This record gives sequence, C-alpha cells and structure tokens, in this order.
Amino acid sequence: MVRTINNFKTAMLLAALMALFVFAGSLYGTQGMVLGLVFGIITNFGAWFFSDTIAIKAMQGREVTRANGGELYAMVERLSQRAQMPMPRVYICPQEAPNAFATGRSPSKAAVAVTQGALQLLNHEEMEGVIGHELAHIKNRDTLTSTIAATVSGVLAFFAQWGFMLGGGGGGNNREGGNPLVGIFAIIIAAVGAALIKAMISRSREFVADHDGAVIAGSPMGLISALQKLEHYGKQIPMNNPNPAQNNLFIIEPLCGNSLLSMFATHPPTEARVRALMKMR
Repeated sequence: MVRTINNFKTAMLLAALMALFVFAGSLYGTQGMVLGLVFGIITNFGAWFFSDTIAIKAMQGREVTRANGGELYAMVERLSQRAQMPMPRVYICPQEAPNAFATGRSPSKAAVAVTQGALQLLNHEEMEGVIGHELAHIKNRDTLTSTIAATVSGVLAFFAQWGFMLGGGGGGNNREGGNPLVGIFAIIIAAVGAALIKAMISRSREFVADHDGAVIAGSPMGLISALQKLEHYGKQIPMNNPNPAQNNLFIIEPLCGNSLLSMFATHPPTEARVRALMKMR
C-alpha cells in the first residue's frame, strides 16, 4: 500500500513539473509552449534518473566503502541486513551542520548520506537510530518522492522568484515596466505550489520512518536522543547547502536562512516526533 501511494505521488509530482514548464512556456506563445514541453521532458528524465546524484553532489558527498568507511559503513550494512533490504551506497558530507538524508529511486539504487557534523556529535546508539530512520525511508520508498519533490519545489520557487522580480519586487523598479500584478500572481503560484508539495510529502511519513527506524535500530531511545541533539545544534549551525529546495530530504530540516523556499517546510515539530517515539518504550 505504501509503495502504491508513493508511486502515485511521484507520478503526480512529475506531472506537476511538466505542467509548470508548459505553463511558463505558454506565456510566450505556441513556440514557447513547445519549448516548455521539451524542457519539462528533459527535467523529468533528469529528476527520475539523476535526482539522487544531484542531491549528493550538492552536499559534496564522498562515497565510502567497507575498506575506508569504518564503523559508519559497518553500521549501515548491519542494519540493512536486519531490515532485510539491499545495502545502500554510503556517503559522508563535509558539512559542520549535523544531519543525514537518504535518496534514490528504489531500494536497489539508494544511498544514505551523513554529515561530518553528525558523525562528531552523535554517539553509537544515536547514529544507529538515525541510520535506521533513513533505511526506513528507503524501505518505504519515500526517497524517490522526496527527491523529485525537491526538484519540483526548486523549479517552482525559481519561477515564483522570476515572476516576483518581473513584478517589481525584490529590488525591481515598477517605473521601468514592472507589473505588480505579475509579482502578486507569482506569490500565489508559490503558495499553491507549497500547498501541493506539503500534500504530496505528508508529514506523517516522518512519524512512520521514526517508528520503523526505531524498530530497525532495536530501540527508540537512540533516535529520541539523536533528534533532540540534531534539533538543538541544527538551529545554531547553518547548512552549507546550495539548494535549499532539498531541505525535505533531511532527518531534521536544516537552517538555511529566509527565502521563498521556507514555504515548502515539510517536517513535523521535533517535539511531536519525540513524544510519538516515547510511546514505543
């Protein structure tokens, strides 16, 4: 059931991405619409096959193996076997902000990435909870939906920002031809798009991944402590992430400053997640 629902959400997001490009192109006539269709097809192709690679490269992830991955690789391998799922690729990202994410279009094409800050901050039990959470996302096939949603929200925010600038906002000048109606329309598009993304990426997925991740790890206590630490330090150390649209991928939403993309927040409050995990003790 979870797989079917996520496949439906993925199809809807890809359709929305295509519609965005076609709509933007239609503003410039038939040729623009055709061009938008072509760009939409290319972007959908890239989102399906390369979104995981894009996400990892954006975080400057370095792949590790059994030979050089140390305890992190051994932990992912051990928990993957416990969860009865394929071994994902493992990456370490040179970021001080403590966080982690999973990506990939299927369990056999998945990857788990952990920041250097998380490796330094979390103890063994806490890291097991985090890895269990990410493996649960992979097993539940949340990762493809989340990664494509990041692509859609990034494109949508770009269009909204572009329209906002044309409308004279963000430093534009209405006296030089800016149309305030265009800016208002852009904000409406962003708001509607944000609602769509939030509907597609249900906050309940984090509660499910927390529960299933705690089961994979063998206890909820490590994940509880990890979430509390990540929440505390994550508010102090900004993520050096060139694409804030990918925030929904992380176990805790990173601190990335103010922008239109803040409308696309998809994480439930950490306190609520901790309360739900406490009931598993």
